[in-house]
Amino acid sequence: MTKKIILLSAIYFFLISCNSEDDNYENIVTTTYPNVEVAFGTKIDLENLSNYANQTIPSYITKDNTNGNPINDKVATLGRVLFYDKNLSANNTISCASCHQQANAFSDGNIASTGINGTTTRHAMRLINSRFANETKFFWDERATSLEKQTTQPIENHIEMGFSGTNGDENFSILISKLQNIGYYQELFQFAYGSTTITEAKIQTALAQFIRSIQSFDSKYDAGRALVGNENQPFANFTMQENQGKNLFLTPPQFNATGSRIGGGVGCAGCHAAPEFDINPNSGNNGIIGILNGTGIDITNTRSPSLRDLVKTDGTTNGPMMHTGVFTTLQTVIGHYGTINLAPGNTNLDPKLRPNGFGQQLNLNATEVNALIAFLKTLSGTNVYTDKKWSDPF
Repeated sequence: MTKKIILLSAIYFFLISCNSEDDNYENIVTTTYPNVEVAFGTKIDLENLSNYANQTIPSYITKDNTNGNPINDKVATLGRVLFYDKNLSANNTISCASCHQQANAFSDGNIASTGINGTTTRHAMRLINSRFANETKFFWDERATSLEKQTTQPIENHIEMGFSGTNGDENFSILISKLQNIGYYQELFQFAYGSTTITEAKIQTALAQFIRSIQSFDSKYDAGRALVGNENQPFANFTMQENQGKNLFLTPPQFNATGSRIGGGVGCAGCHAAPEFDINPNSGNNGIIGILNGTGIDITNTRSPSLRDLVKTDGTTNGPMMHTGVFTTLQTVIGHYGTINLAPGNTNLDPKLRPNGFGQQLNLNATEVNALIAFLKTLSGTNVYTDKKWSDPF
């Protein structure tokens, strides 16, 4: 009996002690990432992450260049912050998103983008569905062998973001030190990688995951494609004009001996195969060989973004097209492919554009041009322009 009394007394005094020392004991909350909370408020909630890793991908989409860097919600969240952070430029004025804007399908409405030391030498490529392609090289001239390696080259460019280590610029190691001293990066790198240590490889991995997460599969094309066995069948939700444009796009042309089309379609799918509409990795250039802000020719530009989201939902283009931004309407783009000129010095023109050694002449009529335009517009979705997980967190 004495032992029971002693034990009950001990419990009683323990409970009294807890209540008297801290009447708000149950209301104490430990904030693990205070700097993230201060910097981003409710735009980033590390306890309720946006879905980057498990988005719905249609079963007919089979191309993927992830290459050993699968998307992880934590790492992609870090990538989002890096993508929008102007601290990644030498003078804190330019971010990746300055040139790749969500409102323009992650492209730029201007022909050339503004960097910290001038304007870019090529138009900013759209980043829609970068993951869903056989092509693993990036930039218009394919100089980056992976998306990971591409992501930090603009940062290390003297004109763009200024950590080049040349022309009086500081090098990338200075950027790492800069980020290491920012509180929210200490927390985000710990959250994503289990360590506060920042490296270029970690930055590349995170940026690449965020960019690969930017996908668009809510278009009129996707709604029609989901109802058929293959893209060659008529889409029930398409108008007659849209189905005609689809057939023209998919069907190879027939040429005579001098490269003039005499039948068939126009064969866009030879380089931009459905349903991803990415670029064939073995493509040559498309005959646009001008140099932005310079003279002479450049025949090295053999890559392009997916043809998805060429236009917004209102039909206006997501900025100018081609590496020189030379075209501003779908009609002028189609007109270019309709008559290919064999320019002197262009030894890298794609063979499909020079049948029988002649520049192709598609001889399109107005009905065919309008049908192609109508079809290309079906490739645009809506969600990519408004989804908060791809928006500016600052």
